[in-house]
Amino acid sequence: MLADISVIAFDIDGTLYPSWALNVRLLPHVLRHFSFYLKFNAVRRRMHETAPLADFYEYQARLLADKLHCAPEVARRRIQDIVYDGLKPFFARRIKPFRHVHETFARIKESGYRIALLSDFPPSQKGDLWGLLPYCDVVLGSEEIGALKPSKYPFGVLARELGVPEERILYVGNSVRYDVAGANNAGMKSAYLLPFWRRILHLKHPKADISFATYRQFLQIVL
Repeated sequence: MLADISVIAFDIDGTLYPSWALNVRLLPHVLRHFSFYLKFNAVRRRMHETAPLADFYEYQARLLADKLHCAPEVARRRIQDIVYDGLKPFFARRIKPFRHVHETFARIKESGYRIALLSDFPPSQKGDLWGLLPYCDVVLGSEEIGALKPSKYPFGVLARELGVPEERILYVGNSVRYDVAGANNAGMKSAYLLPFWRRILHLKHPKADISFATYRQFLQIVL
C-alpha cells in the first residue's frame, strides 16, 4: 500500500500535539471571550463548507461581522487579536508535542521520505513547531490557500507545491471528517491518529488506510 508513497504530510492541531492539553490551558482565555468564540466557531463551521475563496480572511471577517454587528474591519482585527495572535503564547510556552514525534520525523526523513505540513490554522502560530521545521519540505496553511479541509483544494495545492501526484502522498491527521475524508477525496492515502476510546477498544477506522495509536506504532507501520 505504501510502495508508491514518497511524501508523508501531517496535520498539526490535535495530530502533532494533544488537543486536550491546549483546551485545558485555553479555558480562561475562552471564558474571557466566550461570546466571541461562540460566534467565531459558528463561522468556522461554515468556512469548512465553503468553496475556495480569493480572499479567505475577508470573507471570514464579513461572516463574523454579521454576527458581532460590527464592521468587517473590526471583526478581522478581533480575529487577529483573539485567535491568531491570542493563541501564540500558549504554543510558545506550554504546549508540547506527542511523544516520539521528533523521532518519527527524523526517521522517516532518514528513510528517504519527504515531509510536509498542511494545517487549517496558520503554522506560524506555533512558532518553530517544536523544532520540526528543518525536517519539512513544504509547510502550508489552508486559510492562505483559500479553503479549509475537507475541501480537496488545499490538498491539491500541497501536491502541486511538492511537485508530486496526490496518490504518492500519505496524509496524517486526527479528524475523520476533515483529514481522512479530505485526503481520500483528493486521491491521497490517509493515516488516522486514533482517539482514546478507539485505542482502548483497538478499533481502526474503516475510512483510513492506516490507523495508529502512537507515533512508535506509526513508525512500525510505515517503515
